[in-house]
Amino acid sequence: MSATSTLHPPGRLARFARLCWRRKAASAGALITLLMLLVAIFAPWIAPHDPNEQDILSRMAGPSADYLLGNDTYGRDILSRIIWGARVSLFIGVTSIGAAMLIGGMLGVLAGYFGGKLDRLIMAVMDMLLSFPSLVMGLLVVAVLGPTTLNLIIAIAFTAIAPFARIARAPTMAVKQRDFIEAGRALGYSDLRIMAVHVLPNILDEIMVLGSLWLATAIRTEASLSFIGLGVRPPTATWGGMIRDGFENMLDAPGLVIYPSIAILIIMVALNLLGDGLRDATDPKLRHE
Repeated sequence: MSATSTLHPPGRLARFARLCWRRKAASAGALITLLMLLVAIFAPWIAPHDPNEQDILSRMAGPSADYLLGNDTYGRDILSRIIWGARVSLFIGVTSIGAAMLIGGMLGVLAGYFGGKLDRLIMAVMDMLLSFPSLVMGLLVVAVLGPTTLNLIIAIAFTAIAPFARIARAPTMAVKQRDFIEAGRALGYSDLRIMAVHVLPNILDEIMVLGSLWLATAIRTEASLSFIGLGVRPPTATWGGMIRDGFENMLDAPGLVIYPSIAILIIMVALNLLGDGLRDATDPKLRHE
């Protein structure tokens, strides 16, 4: 095997597509996630009303031809706010988990590749971060920095760095013992090149699977922080904020809480099904299915 080769099998997307075709749960998860992403991207064109437009005469009104899911306590269209809330929740989730994957993955590769004192130091910090529940850690960070979109992304990313560091470290320790890594060192390749070109592609599957699962956690954390008033500031539509606004009137208008809760449930179930599909697609035991 040459020094420039990798263990990464070709056709990752094709293998995942075949698995989705055979397994309905993974197919459903991928389809729902894709639909949610499209809804978030095209929210300005899909939403029937301005999410912040108030119709005082229709406060807490039920479903109608103009407002398919009814109106909230300020007369705003619930459906439009759910559609725009998908954009906010998915943007925060994807951005924060993307940052966590980048930072945590780099730390994990560094720890696993070099080992020794650097490994012990990085893992000690990661263990300290893991000792705090993700919601509590996010709550502390947002409380210190303030409830803005950027600070919310930083808070959620900060809570997710440790799991990605740990998931990247273990396979890095295994890959660095392979013959093609030793051949690269013998040819004078730098450690940076070996880590970026030869180690990272071989551990990317594990990181991507964890990323899909943690994306659901990030959306749940964002909704929880918005519910307690530490999320994106009103009147920006968020699912957690909608649940908070409708909580006091839940008995009179249960749809104010039920509809955004269903949206959160759907995306979380879809992302977990997608994560299970990705895990099965990258399982060596299933590569010949």
